[in-house]
Amino acid sequence: MTMMPSLQQKVQGVLDECVDSGAETGLQVAVCHHGDLVVDAVAGVADGRTGRRVTPQTPFFSFSAGKVMTSLIAHLLVTTGAVAYDTPVADLWPEFAAHGKATATLRHVLTHSAGVPAMPRDVGPADLTDWSRVCSAIADAEPRWRPGTATGYHSFTYGFLVGEVARRATGKPMRQLLHDWVTVPLGLDGDLYFGVPLPDLTRLARLEDGAPWPSGPPDGDALLAQWELRPTAAMGNSPEILQADVPSVGTFAARGIAAMNAAVLDGRLIDGHRLAELTAVAFEGTDQVFGNRVRLALGFPLGRIGTRPDETPTTFGWVGGGGSYVYADTATGISFAMTKTRLTPHFDTARRLADLITAEIDPPA
Repeated sequence: MTMMPSLQQKVQGVLDECVDSGAETGLQVAVCHHGDLVVDAVAGVADGRTGRRVTPQTPFFSFSAGKVMTSLIAHLLVTTGAVAYDTPVADLWPEFAAHGKATATLRHVLTHSAGVPAMPRDVGPADLTDWSRVCSAIADAEPRWRPGTATGYHSFTYGFLVGEVARRATGKPMRQLLHDWVTVPLGLDGDLYFGVPLPDLTRLARLEDGAPWPSGPPDGDALLAQWELRPTAAMGNSPEILQADVPSVGTFAARGIAAMNAAVLDGRLIDGHRLAELTAVAFEGTDQVFGNRVRLALGFPLGRIGTRPDETPTTFGWVGGGGSYVYADTATGISFAMTKTRLTPHFDTARRLADLITAEIDPPA
């Protein structure tokens, strides 16, 4: 571990200020630079009921920021030769061909262009723990557009699409592939989870709801159910959800997920050719759920929070509903992760920290 004392101190100061002001209640930030852990800062409480403090080892349920783990598993599937990016999903999962989805490929899944952004209306949060039920419902869903012709955020369907392809290709669930391919080789057991073992639940941070969420975009509300659009502490604290294999979301410690992405950047998990392929622009267009313009790599949005749309994107990662953020930067070698307990309808804290870290490690010329 090679810390940057000045940067560590500045990040710690921001975290302490956020907690002291009441803007946040508990946070973790970890930063790796060219593989070395240079920032490992925490502040506040992990559980407001008991006063238990956040530590660097505290795992947080971080909603869609966990998709970085899902996308990595997809790329490792391709690396092993189990599938190819252009393999039709239905080749492995024949039931998915229903209603004109036979042309949907893994590439379409990774670019959120498979055409099934929303969970079928008869599937609710409580059903997420029933893998077979959810996958059967998605397989029988009618696509909102012809696969590959448009993109729209696949909030919860994404993890089940990748996960069922992985299960059919390997015979293993996502939680086992994450364990076998990532956490054990990198020595991160206990830091990254799809499905938290019962004995580890007491280690987790307890989420809390923050300010009310504003009304969602009209198209988003039409396509996705409220529970798919707006995270709640009730979902993130649910023992049933936490223990289930739901790879649209994830539980992790900031230092663990930053270390994982550092291993992606430096070639320990993905070779240079594959890294270039997975971080290239794979789809540009208007997101059919949120209405914004997006640039997507294979499995990741491109560009850091707060960067201008005309900037060449070198970062890839995921935000998590409620304000968590994970990204890696191929140009600077930065791997950043921030987890937090208070769910907010904005990413102000994440943006502030990401800007600070980039300015300190890669100052403008």
